[in-house]
Amino acid sequence: MYLGGGTNLVDLMKLGVQTPARLVDVSRLPNDGIEELPDGGLCIGGAVRNSDLAASRLVRERYPLLAQALLGGASGQLRNLATVAGNLLQRTRCAYFQDVSKPCNKRSPGSGCPAREGDHRNLAILGHSEACVATHPSDMAVAMAAIGGEVHVLGRAGTRSIPLPGLHRLPGDEPQRDTVLQPGDLITDVELSPLDFATRSRYRKVRDRASFSFAVVSIAAAVDLEGATVRDCRIAFGGVAHAPWRATRAEEALREAPATEQSFAAAADAELAEARPLRDNAFKLPLARNLLVRTLSELCEAA
Repeated sequence: MYLGGGTNLVDLMKLGVQTPARLVDVSRLPNDGIEELPDGGLCIGGAVRNSDLAASRLVRERYPLLAQALLGGASGQLRNLATVAGNLLQRTRCAYFQDVSKPCNKRSPGSGCPAREGDHRNLAILGHSEACVATHPSDMAVAMAAIGGEVHVLGRAGTRSIPLPGLHRLPGDEPQRDTVLQPGDLITDVELSPLDFATRSRYRKVRDRASFSFAVVSIAAAVDLEGATVRDCRIAFGGVAHAPWRATRAEEALREAPATEQSFAAAADAELAEARPLRDNAFKLPLARNLLVRTLSELCEAA
């Protein structure tokens, strides 16, 4: 396995969740730059530290939602060590996945998913399966899913690009596969799409405590207004699914709609219509709805 900052992998090795036969240190490969692209996008090296990305003037000016997500995602000490590629590839914090004394289909396929009937308060309401209800923990990945772009990968067959969103996969009947990466694949960099209206954007995270904690529900949103009408928007949720959840139904409902709380609420309802909450996490539905309405309302008021 590849080792960058090790902020997730080393913890999982200590717990016995992951036991790689060999570690390959990639932290000193020359993939640690942030480059401005001719079309207005950014190319971010896989080895860029989270703290450096959050502090980048280009990121703060062009994609404030990304800088906010990074600053809300971890303590300063962790941000100084964690890498962009490692952040994208971090594993779920589901308690059953991290406890090797318990069954878990993600850790041991076919052993079962005790979270479905057990402790699932902070687990998925969208896109889950009978095999797994875990959520993806990254804040940065949610912001990147809203922005859009490509993940560049070096593998055994050469280089290729994976759309973003598109790197992460829903569990289906193979929850052990978090992404579409193949064995030996290395993320070299992430290319973010140019998005002029991302200057009017925000990342908001609801968590159980104000200090370092994973999202119960989070949202990354950007909006483009023409007068009092939504011309375009980007929305992604965190804390609700096995992957960063791009809210395409909500986006479609909002295009050419009036920029009102009623429109925002209707868009949220359209996105959440197919949610399948479990016994103890149905509260995430009104929470996600209110989060979308409040965040878009504030963005539009600031226009």
